[in-house]
Amino acid sequence: MAGDSACYAGAMTDLSSPPRMADRFRGFLPVIIDVETGGFDWERHALLEIAAVVVRMNDEGFVYPDPVVSTHVEPFPGSELDPRSMEITGIDPGHPFRAALPERAALDHIFKPVREAVREANCQRAILVGHNAAFDIGVLNAAIRRTAHKRSPFHPFSCFDTVTLGGLAYGQTVLSRAVEASGRPWDSREAHAAVYDAERTAELFCGVVNHWKQMDDFWRARVAAPS
Repeated sequence: MAGDSACYAGAMTDLSSPPRMADRFRGFLPVIIDVETGGFDWERHALLEIAAVVVRMNDEGFVYPDPVVSTHVEPFPGSELDPRSMEITGIDPGHPFRAALPERAALDHIFKPVREAVREANCQRAILVGHNAAFDIGVLNAAIRRTAHKRSPFHPFSCFDTVTLGGLAYGQTVLSRAVEASGRPWDSREAHAAVYDAERTAELFCGVVNHWKQMDDFWRARVAAPS
């Protein structure tokens, strides 16, 4: 992982102690979220897939993604499906092998391992990481409101967006192009599935964070070296 690995700003942490995720992002644990929906209006269009990838930190301070947690989701009562969106995702909500969960159960399925990871990392809350994160957090918050869920581990509005990070690091804002610019492969046949997009977003996020750490470590070493 270290070869793929991001950076702390000058006074971000005490270098005499082992690195901790709780110190890296001000007590927040980054968790990649990707959703697939029946359209762009999160109040009217159904949530159909959701995937989450917890970000961990190794003993050297480099971050890496956990295995993805995901589920298909049953359209909530009265929801709509935009045919144009369904054509893009290729999702068939009525497929007999889809094994979709009702929205509340789907949120529980995602939130439980995230809460456990927050506790293990001694963090205060999870912070959503997404590509065009405003959409993902909007969809997530709409589902939380509909189900009256009271135990979301996520900050309700703060988030990290890999559109910004991809633009900063690689000059690319489209997920596929940012992934390819980072030196990783992209399979367009797998795209627009929550699991695949979440995994690629996690790799992109960790790569940028770890690259920043490598640069920071280099400059720290140069400053500390005797003249």
